[in-house]
Amino acid sequence: MDNYICPCGYIYSEELGSPSRGIAPGTKFSDIPYDWRCPVCGLSKEYFGSRNSIINALNIPETY
Repeated sequence: MDNYICPCGYIYSEELGSPSRGIAPGTKFSDIPYDWRCPVCGLSKEYFGSRNSIINALNIPETY
């Protein structure tokens, strides 16, 4: 499972979900409704990046 990071710093964890916003634990980011928005800043899903893809793009070692 991955984490998805909003530019504002909010992190959506697939493992934890967002129960207070109706997203059950274990829900993949791709399965969240298309109109879901960041609960902190209101940006849409398209602005989030997966933790793994960000680490790969920046060439950050996994052990950081």
